[in-house]
Parts: sequence; structure tokens; C-alpha cells
Amino acid sequence: MNEYKYHYLFTSFDLEMYDLEDFKYNFVNITSFRLVDIEDVGVKQILKGLRSFQHHMFQKPQNLHVRKSISIESEPALMFDSVYVFAIGLQTLKQSHTLNLSKISCDEENPWNGGLSLINYLNAVEWKGLTGPIQFKEGQRVQFKLDLIKLKQHSIIKVGEWTPHGHLNITEPSMFFDTGFMNVTLVVITILETPYVMMHYGKNFTGNERFYGFCVDILETISHEVGFDYILDLVPDRKYGAKDPETGEWNGMVAQLMKNKADLAVGSMTITYARESVIDFTKPFMNLGISILFKVPASEPTRLFSFMNPLAIEIWIYVLIAYFLVSISIYVVGKLSPNEWKYIHPCNLDIISIGNQFSLSDSFWFTIGTLMQQSTDIYPRAMSTRIISSIWGFFSLIIVASYTANLAAFLTTERMINPIENAEDLASQTEISYGTLDSGSTMTFFRDSMIETYKKMWRSMDNKRSTAFTTTYEDGIRRVNQGNYAFLMESTMLDYIVQRDCNLTQIGGLLDTKGYGIATPKGSPWRDKISLAILELQEKGDIQMLYDKWWKNTDETCTRKSASKQSKANALGLESIGGVFVVLIAGIFVAAVVALIEFWYNFRKHHRGLSGVNAKHDLTQGVVFNSEWTYTPPNRCFWFEIFEELRFASWCMNKQKRPELNTVCNKCNFSQIPTYI
Repeated sequence: MNEYKYHYLFTSFDLEMYDLEDFKYNFVNITSFRLVDIEDVGVKQILKGLRSFQHHMFQKPQNLHVRKSISIESEPALMFDSVYVFAIGLQTLKQSHTLNLSKISCDEENPWNGGLSLINYLNAVEWKGLTGPIQFKEGQRVQFKLDLIKLKQHSIIKVGEWTPHGHLNITEPSMFFDTGFMNVTLVVITILETPYVMMHYGKNFTGNERFYGFCVDILETISHEVGFDYILDLVPDRKYGAKDPETGEWNGMVAQLMKNKADLAVGSMTITYARESVIDFTKPFMNLGISILFKVPASEPTRLFSFMNPLAIEIWIYVLIAYFLVSISIYVVGKLSPNEWKYIHPCNLDIISIGNQFSLSDSFWFTIGTLMQQSTDIYPRAMSTRIISSIWGFFSLIIVASYTANLAAFLTTERMINPIENAEDLASQTEISYGTLDSGSTMTFFRDSMIETYKKMWRSMDNKRSTAFTTTYEDGIRRVNQGNYAFLMESTMLDYIVQRDCNLTQIGGLLDTKGYGIATPKGSPWRDKISLAILELQEKGDIQMLYDKWWKNTDETCTRKSASKQSKANALGLESIGGVFVVLIAGIFVAAVVALIEFWYNFRKHHRGLSGVNAKHDLTQGVVFNSEWTYTPPNRCFWFEIFEELRFASWCMNKQKRPELNTVCNKCNFSQIPTYI
């Protein structure tokens, strides 16, 4: 235990009184406080007088309180200062008061009258003694200090001090990281991996300047904290280090450390049980785990009739069938119900007939109007038709409400389907191939795992070794971008790639938890000192700032849509609801065609009926209409009548009025005079 790995803190103020000759050259850490500063002028004067006294009174030093005349123990120094302060206080009291000394008896409780005054004068004493400045406040000593001392190779030196107000102040922080070697240059090996270690290939860069990156910045900071120089170079075989299960030989940076060809290995090197058994690792400077890198699945293409997606195709078919069934049911029930029949009064009151409002076409119109939440001019009067209408209205309400509620989710939310969600999905399928970095900790994790899912994944990767494993991360990322391939990699590297390539994403969570550390040979004196430096950098936030510098540089990151951060729905584009406009245009076109057919049919019907009749009145102002028939002057063609109708429609904003006969029927005389409305 007499070596650099151990640190001893002495609670005594008299460390300099001990014989530390056997501990000076083994680099053991010994720290203590002292009360008497031997560099003080007053202390040196006292020591000089003591040496002179010892020389005259004794042939050899026999004073128990002085050892080799190098220091004074704290206890006699405190006694000396106490007596001196008491003498000063008593002398000051004597100058202002007459001291009357009286006999003191243990049997009588008669206090000394000057005691309170003496205490006040003692509190007012300010003097510099052997233990430093002496000053009191409310009976407590203030304005003193303790020196922090540490054993160096040849002597005990002061490395800081403690005061009641400022507390501990380290003046020599390097003393707590000193290795006992001066001007040490370490050989550090690394491996190129973005953004941990990258390389400049220009001719202007030589030596350590060739390398840059996250781990290079950490190494530079630690070298200043611990106190060493370094020569950074690449590992010859470009591998981290894995054990060959057949030969038992290690490769990569692990082998270089085992052979003592390097002092440190810096990079994205994972701390594992197998590696820790042959080399040492410092405290981890970054925590991570294994995750899955996959290509972002393409979102579903927006179709013209996307507004129909809220309901499945079978639901639309069922609604259409229900529409026909209900319309026919209303028609049949309306015919059977007596309350749906009513009297029809023609112009000639001698003939009376009854009719039913639910004709086949009106039944279909009433049903579609209810489904579209629109009112019609037909209202059921019978109880049977009202029941059917109510049930159909309730059905329409549920269908329309369900469609409206689901429409927002389908049209405003981008929907993407991942073929895999986690490692279990990846292991249970065969269409998507997967793999990892060869001779890395991730490969070792799957090879040695006892979890059935990971064992299954390892068997699949081992059987397809030539296509599953990659030599570099860049090769794996390139294969992921090509599609139909998942790359198993460490989460920190995956996070770096995902933030710069929006075509890639992380699938699932972490498969394990581990950390990156700086590797050293077994028993290296640098491990603990570098670990202390790493902990200090983590507590100060320096490592987090370096992480943000290399991972979250806004100049390199891509803009990614985050559904969790959206405060409102996406605006709909024409590609989402364009089908509604198509339906509208198609409906207008169909309505125009039907109107043309109706006009043609009406034209043909009444043209034949009136072709042999001589009109007694000139009705050239326009075509005469009523609810039953249309009078068309003879010798006019169909297209001329259409032209006349369109010409009249173009006058809709003028005051011209169209001639229309008063209410007539087929029994009325044709000779009735038309009026204009």
C-alpha cells in the first residue's frame, strides 16, 4: 500500500515531525494540514533561539518538542501563544485597573471582580504568534489559517491553505495529479471514427495536428489536467479489438496495449468484461447502448380521393347498399300506409284524384338528403315512414360523425409504416437483412449474449457473415441508405448520423447499456489519474459542451419534422382533398347532361303533341311553361330553343321577365291569354 494508488490524509497538524524517509520516493500520496508555518520570520527566530539554547545547555538535542530543529509541534506553540495573549490582556488590565489579589478558597464562592474585565481585554488582543495572527470575536478565534501540505519526492511542500472565511484554496492543483515523472510523453493509439477521431490529409498537417474530433478534444484537455505530452497515431489493423474464439488472440488496439506498444488507447472504445480482463479502462466519459439504424420508410403517397380513406371500402359499399334498401323500403311503406296518400286538385274540380308523395325518385331523394344533413320538401306523415326516417337519420348521424372525426387524422397527419419496430421484429423476419461492425463490441455482445432473441440474431448474422458484417461504419450506413438493411450500432454514433441524414432513423430503444473509456495497459499508473480528470470534466460540464459541439452543430444537422413538437395540424394541400373538387366538377357535369336530356325529352314530347295545332296567339317572346306542359311554337329546332333559353338566362340581372301561362292543365282551352310575371 506504499505506492501511488493510495492516498493518505493525516489529521495531525504535526506531519513534519514524523520520519517520512521511507515514503518520499514511492510516490505515495500523503496530505495533511499544519498550524505552524516554518517559513514565518517569527517561527524562524524561535527555532534559532531553541537551537542555540540546546547547544549551550546540552551536548545533543534532547528537547522533545523540537525534532532536528526543523519545526515546532502545534501543541506547545498553542500553549506559548495562549500564555502570551493572557499576559498581554493582564498587562492591559493592570494599566486601567488596580489589581487586588486576594486569597482564593475552595470553600467560599467569591468570584474575582476583575474577571469580566480581563475577558473583555483578552477579546481585544490582536497579536501575531507562532500559530499565525491571533484575533478574537465573541470569544472565538478568527483570522487564522491552516496550511495544506503534501509529501513531495524530497520534501514536504505547501500546496494550499484553509481559512474560516475562504475555506480551502488549492494553489498547486498539479500536485494532486503528479505521476512522479517529469516531461513524460505517452504513445496514444486511436482509430478513425466520425466524429470521435477524424483526420486532415493535407500536407500542412503533421504529427498530432493531423487528428481532430470529439475524442481528440477530450485527450487534449486531459493531458493539460494530468500533465503529460502525447504522440497520437493510428492502430495498424484499424480495429478496436476482439478476441478470436479459436486462437484466443486479441487484435486491434487491445493487442497493442497488451504488448505495451502504446500507453493509451483513445476513441469510441467500449468497456467490456472481456477487454477489462486483459487491459484497464478509465471511468467512462460517455454512456451509450446498442440500437438499430434503419432507413426512414417512405410515407404513403397522397391519392386524389384521399378523403375517402376515413372509411374502409367495405363500409362505403355497405352504406351504398343501405341507401338503396332504405330508399326502397320508404317507397314500399309509403305506398302501403294510407296516411301518405293525399288529394290532388286539378283545375277542373269535377275530377278528383289522390296521389302519394313518396314516388320512387322522391324516396331516393329524401334518403340522400337525410344522409347529407340537408332538408327536403318531403316530410313523412305516417308512423311507419317516420320510424324508418328516424332510424335512417340516426344511422346517418353516426356515419357522418365517424367520418368527420377520422377525416382530420387521415388528412392532417403524415402516416408512415415501419416494417420493424424493435429487435424482436428484426429477428422474426427474413426479408430485411441486418448486421454490425466486424471485430467490435457490438459483434461480441451478440456472440456472447444468452438472450434467445439475440442468440437468434447472431446465428443469422454468422450464417451470412460476408453480407452481414462491415469493415467500417461508413460501409454499414451506405448499405442502410440503399434500403432493406438494418445496421446494429452504438447509439452515440447512430445519433450523430441520424441528425445529419434525415433519410435514416433509429428503431426501438437501447439493447444494452455500456460506456466509452480510455484504455491503458494492465497496472498502468495513468488510469486513476485520468479517471479523476474525467470525473472533474463531467462535473464541470466540459464533456457535455464538447458533445454539443460535435453532435449538435446546426450547420451540419438536417431539418427533421417532429410530430411531438407540432402545435397544430398540417395544412391540407390540393393533393389531399383534390378529389372533392373532382366530385364537384363531375356532379355539375352530370347535372348539366341530365338537364339537357330533360330539355330534349320535354321538347320532343310537346313538339309532337302540338305540331297539328294552330296557335291563335303569337307567343314569339319565348317559350311558355307550366307545371304540366310546354308550348313550343312550331317550326323551331331543338338547338334554337336551347339558344333561346341560354339567351334568357344571360338576362338574369336585367328586368326582362319571362312569359309564363297562368295555371292551366290539359283540360283548359288553348285560347287562354298568357300573362307576364
